[in-house]
Amino acid sequence: MSLPPLPALVVLDVNETLSDLSPLGAAFAAAGLQEHEAEPWFAGLLRDAFALTAAGAHPTFGELARESLLVRAHGRVADPDATAEQVLEAVRGLPPHPDVADGIRALTALGTRVVTLSNGPAATAEALLGRAGVADLVERTLSVDDAPAWKPDRRSYLHALDACGVGDAGEALLAAVHPWDVDGARRAGLRTAWVDRRGSRYPAYAAPADLTVTSLVDLADRLRAR
Repeated sequence: MSLPPLPALVVLDVNETLSDLSPLGAAFAAAGLQEHEAEPWFAGLLRDAFALTAAGAHPTFGELARESLLVRAHGRVADPDATAEQVLEAVRGLPPHPDVADGIRALTALGTRVVTLSNGPAATAEALLGRAGVADLVERTLSVDDAPAWKPDRRSYLHALDACGVGDAGEALLAAVHPWDVDGARRAGLRTAWVDRRGSRYPAYAAPADLTVTSLVDLADRLRAR
């Protein structure tokens, strides 16, 4: 059986797939909250975004992030607005994972187009890619701010394909660390790669990824071998 061709377009998720969220714990502590709150805060932000999307709303990442921080800081710090802004500044300045720069270089060296698609602002993705030194290699930084809905709604992925002029979803591949993102892209017809840096278990209730890789470099290696 022949292997599928190299995807014409690789779509990279941004939050956690490209950005390393581990410094957020220290940012929470410095802002007057608890270090261990960072992970549940981000998970809760996504939960509320998905719920609002399902209800027909289309919130922005910024408004949800700020308000959820104000809720968390209420009654605990002297200036909740300052606390929220301090954490948001840390979010905007998160570092890339160590494999991101080499991985994006390796993907573009294959001849495939590379873009990002984030539930966050395009400006945050652009700044992250700039810190990684690969902004010039990424064709577009797409955000669901300009799409009809947040990922994993299928319309967000179709928006990315339309913006990139890709008519056949099967010609694109989404790479993400989140199984819900992989599932959404798969249901929208894209090929998928689950980026598993931690050796985790992929949930059986999510549509399986076409590839499971340990890094973006590994993704490029696997695509090169196909």
